[in-house]
Amino acid sequence: MKEQIQQLAKDIFDDVLANRRHLHSHPELSFHEVETSAFVARHLDILGISYERMADNGLVGLLKGDLPSDKVIALRADMDALPITEANDVPYKSQNVGVMHACGHDVHTSSLLGVATILTQVKSQFGGTIKLIFQPAEEKLPGGASLMIKEGVLENPKPSAVIGQHVMPLIDAGKVGFRAGKYMASTDELYVTVKGKGGHGAQPQQNIDPVIITAHMLTALQQIVSRFSDPKSPCVLSFGKVIANGATNVIPNEVYLEGTFRTMDEEWRAEAHQKMKKMAEGLVESMGGAVDFNIVKGYPYLINEPVLTNNVRGFAEDYLGKENVLDLDIWMAAEDFAYYSQVADSCFYRLGTRNESRGITSSVHTPTFDIEETALETSVGLMAYLAVKQLGN
Repeated sequence: MKEQIQQLAKDIFDDVLANRRHLHSHPELSFHEVETSAFVARHLDILGISYERMADNGLVGLLKGDLPSDKVIALRADMDALPITEANDVPYKSQNVGVMHACGHDVHTSSLLGVATILTQVKSQFGGTIKLIFQPAEEKLPGGASLMIKEGVLENPKPSAVIGQHVMPLIDAGKVGFRAGKYMASTDELYVTVKGKGGHGAQPQQNIDPVIITAHMLTALQQIVSRFSDPKSPCVLSFGKVIANGATNVIPNEVYLEGTFRTMDEEWRAEAHQKMKKMAEGLVESMGGAVDFNIVKGYPYLINEPVLTNNVRGFAEDYLGKENVLDLDIWMAAEDFAYYSQVADSCFYRLGTRNESRGITSSVHTPTFDIEETALETSVGLMAYLAVKQLGN
């Protein structure tokens, strides 16, 4: 079976490559993946795979092996792009100005279509059902995964495992990475307005300066991480936007801030939310101002179920060789695949896409992100093999 899948991955490479380039050229933002969804649906129709729509643009297909088995697993790919203008000069450059597949979701979608193609050709040799989840809106709250779960993507039939992959430009093409246990952080968005009383910068005694108050607040809030959080559990509090729309001699009426809070402990996460609001409100009010501290709760932390992940890692070592399967460290970025991991045994691994000799090294979420496209052969072959092995065939 392994050799057969490896050969099929080679045979369909050109088709997978063409699909990836088409999707890369026609990216669509979160919750707007209309043409992408239609593209996927056409290919599922060609393969004879039944599917239903969920969360507007999402699709879930069912692919059944011919041998008797009640076992069910799910494979997931996300489809949305980012609001970034592509800087790459390539034939498949984005044709939608200001929109780009800068996070590799074109790779994930084209790969899962390739996996479906392989599994369709070998279905006489395995038993069980594979759910093919093509998910919208990974990049934008509340996350397409949460919506599809609410609409029953993990029911009727219920999978015993959910497996997903994501491009990783830090890893060379041909290699993959795994981490069992806690892997990625929860993410919350912070929107804060500190209110004071503006006026002339030469007469501060007549004003309530929200800029000074904000400076004190920002410094004090870091104690949430440095003095209240367990140092053994990763935690991040960062503010990336601070707007005080005054002038050299004008103290503004208010200061606006945006930030992010990330952790890997749901109990501490809830406690930290309360501490941040209480600390900000108390400090700001003590200095004569007022504050609106709004926390928009985002994705939970992502946990790779240890037994499943170790099993899948073993299958990957068998398929690629141990030297091509790497250990991953904890990563404080976030992914809405975490929703699956909170309600089902899940494994989220990394697909290497780096090629230094060709200058393909840019990080995701940048205008110059691209992949070493030979990674597509690894991607489709490995995931097809993982699916068959996890079904117990």
